[in-house]
Amino acid sequence: MKISLGIDIGGTNTCVGTVSADGVVLCKESFPTSDYKQAALFADRLAEAVREVMAATASNHANTAIEWLGLGIGAPNGNHCTGCIEQPPNLNFKGDTPIIDLMNARLDLPVIDLTNDANAAAIGEKTFGAAKDYSDFIMITLGTGLGSGVFVNNQLVYGHDGFAGEVGHLSVIPDGRYCGFGRRGSLESYCSATGIRRSFFETLSHLGGPTVLDHLNIGELTSKHVAEAAQQGDTVAKATMDFTGRLLGEALASTAVVTSPAAFFLFGGPVKAGPILLDPVRKSFEQHLIPPLKNKIQIIESTLPIGDAAIIGAAALVIQ
Repeated sequence: MKISLGIDIGGTNTCVGTVSADGVVLCKESFPTSDYKQAALFADRLAEAVREVMAATASNHANTAIEWLGLGIGAPNGNHCTGCIEQPPNLNFKGDTPIIDLMNARLDLPVIDLTNDANAAAIGEKTFGAAKDYSDFIMITLGTGLGSGVFVNNQLVYGHDGFAGEVGHLSVIPDGRYCGFGRRGSLESYCSATGIRRSFFETLSHLGGPTVLDHLNIGELTSKHVAEAAQQGDTVAKATMDFTGRLLGEALASTAVVTSPAAFFLFGGPVKAGPILLDPVRKSFEQHLIPPLKNKIQIIESTLPIGDAAIIGAAALVIQ
């Protein structure tokens, strides 16, 4: 039985899991990333978690010979080319962390590889999801931020330094909102889950209320609430989702001229809003495409399970 391991390093929690050859998570556990301010201590805990899930998986398959293929790691600013997590925006250990070297010193596995979380999702979609039959596609992940992974000719594009394909940092509104890098108007600032929430309050200030979300405290409101309110016909929430969809569709049309993908795959919580978001995305996308690309590129929902997608994508890195 061939099994790979996947790690998803997030700003709040780190998840570790074992994944079968057909993309099923067999065993997993998590621990708080935010508890660790020193990279070496984090690596100690991470290696311990890897050994624990390997032992649990072996125990659950006691009568089966297991071949451990290796370990894949998805992390914010994880650089495949250097093996380092480079200046992550949301981790307590700052600077450049040589996570591959740290894990090789603690674990005996045939392969240990690293990429960023959005690239891991793209590899997972290619290996186990709906992108299996696509050689040219772009994965867009909508969550707290907006990430992307670009496949061209069946290969993930890393660029000369490992940081290619950052669609979320395209500037879409001049002098718009500030992002974490101090730049203004980036796509991520508007079309991520965080951006949708901000757009709701801005739209509310322009259109006025009341809304079906007035019972929520400001700190409680999420993009999921906005999407659900839009589905109920709330004027402010629907205008928010329309704005988000139009902006995302236009940005994807601009991105399409660079690699001419056969499809964009959309993944993440906001995508679960369905037509209330995807209809304006698709309409705006076609409107803004140049004529040679019109009616040729699909926009498809990811088939990866949200709860396990990060682990599955990281494990798929080993197979790739």
